Amino acid sequence: MLKNIYLALSVLFTLIIGSLASSGATDPWYLALNKAPLNPPGYVFGIVWPILYVLMYVVATRDYQYIKKLFYLQLFFNLIWSWLFFYFHLPLVALVDILILILINLNILNNLQTRISFALYLPYIIWLFFATYLNTYIVIFN
Repeated sequence: MLKNIYLALSVLFTLIIGSLASSGATDPWYLALNKAPLNPPGYVFGIVWPILYVLMYVVATRDYQYIKKLFYLQLFFNLIWSWLFFYFHLPLVALVDILILILINLNILNNLQTRISFALYLPYIIWLFFATYLNTYIVIFN
C-alpha cells in the first residue's frame, strides 16, 4: 500500500513540475520556432500527458519489483526534458535527454511481466517516439 502511495506521489510530482516548465509553450521563444508539420495543437499535450501518466502508474504498480529503478530514472529524465526544452531553451540537449528516455523505457518495456502491462505501456513509448520527431525537427530547422 505504501509503495502505491509513493509511486502515485512520484508520478504526480513529475507531472506537476514538468507541466510548470511546459507552460513555456506560450513563450515567444517557442511560438517563434519552426515546428514539425505533424505538430499537434497545444491542448493535445494537456490531454495526452495525464493519460500517459495514469497508464505509467498502473504499469508501475503491477510490475514494480521488475522495473522500480528504471521507472524512477525515466521519471527523472521525463521531468528534466520539459525544463531543458521549454525553460532553458536547449532543444539539442533535450533531444539527447529524450533519446536516453527512450532507451530506458524500451528496457522497461522489455522487463514487463504481462501482456496487459506491455499494452498499457506501449502508448507511452509511441508518444516518446513522436515527441522525438517533434524535438528533432525543431533542432534541425531552427
